[in-house]
Amino acid sequence: MELQTKNKTCAIVGASHAGANCAMELRKQGWEGAIVLIDADENLPYHRPPLSKAYLSLTDGGDFNPLFAAERYEEENITLALGVTVTAADATSKTLALSNGTSVKYDALVLATGASAFVPPIPGIETCSGVHVLRSAKDALAIQAGFKNAKDKNIVVIGGGYIGLETAASLQKMSGKVTVLECEERLLARVAPAALAHFFQELHTAKGVTIKTGVSAQDILQTKDGTTVTGTDGVTYPADLVLVGVGVRPNSVLAEKLGTTLENGIKVNEQLQTSVANVYAIGDVAQFYHPRYQKWMRLESVQNAVDQARAVAANILGIPTNYNALPWFWSDQYHIKLQMVGLSHGYTDLVVRKEDDKEDCFSIWYFKDDALLAVDAVNNGKAFVLGTKFIKNNTLVDKEKLADASIPFKPNTLIKYRTNVD
Repeated sequence: MELQTKNKTCAIVGASHAGANCAMELRKQGWEGAIVLIDADENLPYHRPPLSKAYLSLTDGGDFNPLFAAERYEEENITLALGVTVTAADATSKTLALSNGTSVKYDALVLATGASAFVPPIPGIETCSGVHVLRSAKDALAIQAGFKNAKDKNIVVIGGGYIGLETAASLQKMSGKVTVLECEERLLARVAPAALAHFFQELHTAKGVTIKTGVSAQDILQTKDGTTVTGTDGVTYPADLVLVGVGVRPNSVLAEKLGTTLENGIKVNEQLQTSVANVYAIGDVAQFYHPRYQKWMRLESVQNAVDQARAVAANILGIPTNYNALPWFWSDQYHIKLQMVGLSHGYTDLVVRKEDDKEDCFSIWYFKDDALLAVDAVNNGKAFVLGTKFIKNNTLVDKEKLADASIPFKPNTLIKYRTNVD
C-alpha cells in the first residue's frame, strides 16, 4: 500500500550536504507533505569541501557556492529555517522548539547535525583571538580577514591531517609563511600509509611549508607584540594566525535530548533509523554498520552524506532500503588531486603503482589477502575509476602485474577473475 504523506511533516535538522539533499530526495521520491529544513547557519546551504581550498581566497560570503539555488527550494515547497537552532525537543509529542520562538511538529525527523571541530585544551587557546577552526562559511570569512590583516603572514597549522594540509596549501599559495605541527611521527598517520604521507610531506616542503612531525603545540601566547605558539620541541613559532585541524566531534546534543542511542555519534540501523521511532540520522553524525567492511563507522564525506540522504528518503517513504554504499573521498593540494575509494582498515598487503610516463602520478592499492579493499589515486583518475569498479565487483586483481608499470593499465591485463558481480 502506498504511504500517504500529503498531511505529514518531515523536519530535517542540519542543512549541509546530507540535510539539503535529503529534502530534495524526499520530494523526488514522492513525499507530498511539508518539509522543514533547519540550520543554525544563516547562509543558503553551500558546498563544504572548498572551505579549505578556493573559498579562502574569496572576498565575501556571497561567493559561497550554494548546493541548490534559492528558487529550487521554493519550487519544491521546502521551508528553510536558517539562522535558527533547536532549543528543545520532545520525541513523545514529536515537537521541536526553535530559537525564533516557533515550533515544528513532525511525523518524521532526520538528524543531519554534522560535526564540530575539536579544539584541544592547549593553554592560551581559548583566549587568543587569532585562533581559528574551519567548518563553516563564517570560519572561512574569519580566516580570510585574519590573513588579510596579518602583518608578516606567519601561519601555524596545528594538525597534519587532510584539513590541515589543504588549508596549508591554500594559504601558502596566497604567500603565507606556513608551519604545520603534527603530534604524530608522520603526516596523515591515522588515515594514510607511510608512502602517501611521505609524498605529501615532500610536496609541502618543496612549496616552502615547514613541516614539524612529532611536535605538539604546548601553549599559545598572545601579547601586544603578537601571538606565538610554543611547541613540545622547545621552539617558539610566531603566528599571525593559528588554524586548528585536529579532528571533529559529532553534534549529538539534540539526539541525546530525544533519547537516541549514542556511540561515537548517533547509532542507526541498516535503514538509518535511530533507536527512537520516526527519528533518523545521516551524514557526519551517524554511526552505522557497513556490511562490506563488517564494522561500525562514522564517515565524514560528501559521498556518504548524499548517498545516505537518498537512502533515508526512501525509508521514510516506506521503501525499505539498506545503506551499503562504497565510500569515496578526495583531497586537492596544489596541483595534486588525491582520489580515494574504499576503506583500507585491516589491509594485509599494499601495492604501489607509479606511472613512469607521468609526473606525480601513482596509486596505492590495499588488499586483505587477495581481496581489494581500497585505492588511493594521486593525479590518476583511471586508477580511481578502475579501483572503484574492481571493489564493487569483488574482482581479484593480479598484484604482480599491477605493480609492473610496463604492463598496460587496463582491466583485461590486471584481472585474475571475478568472484561476484553486483
